[in-house]
Amino acid sequence: MGIERFEQLDVWQEAHKLVLLVYKNTASFPSDEKFGLVVQMRRSAVSVPANIAEGFKRRGIADKARFYNIAQASLEELRYYFILCHDLEYAIDYNNFYLKSEQIGKMLNALIKSISK
Repeated sequence: MGIERFEQLDVWQEAHKLVLLVYKNTASFPSDEKFGLVVQMRRSAVSVPANIAEGFKRRGIADKARFYNIAQASLEELRYYFILCHDLEYAIDYNNFYLKSEQIGKMLNALIKSISK
């Protein structure tokens, strides 16, 4: 039996876990970042699994790939925010976040290749 719901996709599960980590870690950021970096990080993090979910239900291969590519772009944006947080010396586990984003990026690449066959 094939995958019937986006929640069954390993890449969506990992992206969702990353969102939860971003929310947890940004809660302790300085208060002056509440409407700045925190919002941007959370928005880009949520965009990754949200676009995977939306792409999953699209019928055409090109349409699916477009949403998965948007997820890739949001993930790249988030990776930049991890670098920025590291450079600003905010309390995040930079290596863990970076490795998780790399893993999800590879999974997204594989997902796009799998639908293009």
